[in-house]
Amino acid sequence: MKRQMHLGLFLLGTGSHTAGWRYPGAVDSFQDFAAVQKIGATAERGCFDLIFMGDNLNADLSAHPSYTLRLEPLTMLAALSTSTKHIGLGATVSTTYSDPFSVARMFASLDHISGGRAAWNAVTTSNPVVGANFGTVHPDHARRYEMAGEFLDVVKGLWDCWDDDAVVADKASGLYIDPAKVRSLDHDGTFFKVKGPVNIGRAPQGHPVVLQAGGSEPGMNLAARTADVVFSVVQDLDEAKTAYASLKNRLPLFGRTAGQVTVLPGVMPVVGRTDREARDKLNALQAFIGGGNALGVLSERFGVDFSTYDLDGPIPELPVADTYHSFTRVLLAKARREQMSLRDLYSLTAAARGHWVLCGAPETIADTLQQWFEEGAADGFNVMPPYFHEGFDDFVDLVVPILQERGLFRRAYEGDTLRSHFGLERPGIVR
Repeated sequence: MKRQMHLGLFLLGTGSHTAGWRYPGAVDSFQDFAAVQKIGATAERGCFDLIFMGDNLNADLSAHPSYTLRLEPLTMLAALSTSTKHIGLGATVSTTYSDPFSVARMFASLDHISGGRAAWNAVTTSNPVVGANFGTVHPDHARRYEMAGEFLDVVKGLWDCWDDDAVVADKASGLYIDPAKVRSLDHDGTFFKVKGPVNIGRAPQGHPVVLQAGGSEPGMNLAARTADVVFSVVQDLDEAKTAYASLKNRLPLFGRTAGQVTVLPGVMPVVGRTDREARDKLNALQAFIGGGNALGVLSERFGVDFSTYDLDGPIPELPVADTYHSFTRVLLAKARREQMSLRDLYSLTAAARGHWVLCGAPETIADTLQQWFEEGAADGFNVMPPYFHEGFDDFVDLVVPILQERGLFRRAYEGDTLRSHFGLERPGIVR
């Protein structure tokens, strides 16, 4: 069977462009559930694999609007599951500011509610100011990843505490749960001590799909060991191919094969009927950039307060921040490659928070995505519309049909679970 792309929708209600909400007719709130339902219907019409929600644990008024004001992801996706049927539903929950028992229970619940469509994006949380909201000091990068590795093992262990047929519910005998098919976890580790079992039966998918986005060395190793889907930050085809190969080549070290992990680079497509129309849309969006939000996004990405720098000056020598390793590395490489000024870097980061911006007519967009897919830079893409609804409708109505005509993307859903969309086996129980 011919290899096909996978497509995820990165959902920010005000659009991935920092100023997307200012585009004429655009959705201007990430607290409008009716708009979210309409977006979900469009994504399912386009046969997308999943809808994915990032998250933020602080209200930074200088950040992207949808990270400052938003619905809580699991609550929103549970509600969205009732008006969708096929599409996967992925939410971010931090391994630094959560506990394994609650996470295991929440995502198993979402998997039951949605009929096997749940996905957990396990992140370590980069922004150090978040610690103040939880009464603690933000751990450094290395410690966050040590915690994350144990956290993931505990969550998966809790999902395996129940056999599929542990719930008997035999009215004649009165036996509701077969005690021989339920186990405690009895985990006692460096960071967590969890007895178990979790108080919900085994999820329809066995394990909800695990998503990750870490681009640092510890992040790549954790993804190679534990993730089903990896979101990546890209700006350049050759660099993307190198990063893709690096991750895939790590998998055998953990007893896994290349087909067990799907790599989806983030891309913000700006689609026009012609290349010129697309450029005009992007220019209009860029003209809306201003004020503190774009500068705040730049400062957060690099862990540096850029308000003291001259935007028309050169990019200063910057260390790799203890926050977003992959964003810092990828953006600085592009800036040096193209001899950007600090203002150029500011504009690039403001456009899609540091992600790849792809601008053009439908054929141009489809040709580029096909090239990346076929040349070993991606297994598909995490699509980040600049604004809703038009910015996403254009991709679904104009680009997806071209990919379908070329045999690169499905025309209909063939399975009932998110694992089936990605071609992933249902995991057996590890005791």
